Amino acid sequence: MKKTELRIKYKALRKQLSENETEEMSLAVANKLLTLPIWEKTYFHIFLPITEHHELNTEFILHLLSGKDKEIIISKSDFETRNMSHFLLTDNTKIKKNEYNIPEPVDGIEVPSHKIEVVFVPLLAFDKKGHRVGYGKGFYDKFLSECKPETIKIGLSYFEAEDLIEDVFEDDVPLDYCVTPDKIYKF
Repeated sequence: MKKTELRIKYKALRKQLSENETEEMSLAVANKLLTLPIWEKTYFHIFLPITEHHELNTEFILHLLSGKDKEIIISKSDFETRNMSHFLLTDNTKIKKNEYNIPEPVDGIEVPSHKIEVVFVPLLAFDKKGHRVGYGKGFYDKFLSECKPETIKIGLSYFEAEDLIEDVFEDDVPLDYCVTPDKIYKF
């Protein structure tokens, strides 16, 4: 399937999920993450979900990271340049939703991309080769290309892998893992 078709399919599938289902699946994904070989790392980048889009609730992962004393990094998006700025999440961080309902830090201590060791990547769909489909703006591909090659990229999904995304672009950055409520994919 092509990315456009996958976006339509998975947005519709997400909309059908109840709040209870999204919470249960989000918790299952967080629990599966505990088995990955990532916990010796220090700098973890995570997205804050757009609840209106039924995105995976990362609150459970935030609790894991906090409990393990990890440095948690969240981003702010610039829709003109398609760049993301990354900030350390602290007790003093003020979060505000932007015009697209994306929760973002207002300001804070900026962290360069090359310091980030693990990135939890939002997505709508992914395939068995580790390619992903997001909302199509290219923010994460640009950000991931700025990270060190050894940065671990982990997709988080409610749904299992598609066989193949037909229209993968040269600039698309593949995942190292994708975690669903039932399975861990390693690429």
